[in-house]
Amino acid sequence: MTTDPDDALRWEGDEPDAPDAAAKNVPPAVPRAQTSAGGAQKAERVGESAAVTPVARAATGGATSAAEVETDADDEPAGIGNAALVFYGIIGGVYLLFAVGWIVGGFRLRPRASLLLVDWMYFPWMWLAALAPVLWFAAAWMLTRGRATWIRVVALIAGAALLVPWPFVMFGTVGA
Repeated sequence: MTTDPDDALRWEGDEPDAPDAAAKNVPPAVPRAQTSAGGAQKAERVGESAAVTPVARAATGGATSAAEVETDADDEPAGIGNAALVFYGIIGGVYLLFAVGWIVGGFRLRPRASLLLVDWMYFPWMWLAALAPVLWFAAAWMLTRGRATWIRVVALIAGAALLVPWPFVMFGTVGA
């Protein structure tokens, strides 16, 4: 057991050869393990160029530059912007309210629809209409994955315009 007070600030395997980093109150770089072609692990410091395995060096003809080597930071997807995140939350709430509106409006429309349809013919379509906003939101979300944000926004706004719960508007609290 050592009596060094800085032991709590180091990971196992860190080299204590950087006393200037501890003096400047800057944490030392965390090593990142990579597996080479032979199965052995070698540590590489974050921020330095990636190590090139012999297989990769042979594939590139022996010459590798820093531009040819991809790093892990380049593979991370870009995050959703704050405005888009707020819009998705609001439009998701609108779709949820539309689903509730279809249920309430459908139950209020049932006495009038029973003149033409029996219950076993009416209820499956009412529940499908209630699920339509949820299905539209899920389909728009999945089908616009990897595309521009404006395409997803247009698909969600078009669904909100098409899926207005008309039974609720006509016979619900609004129309009563």
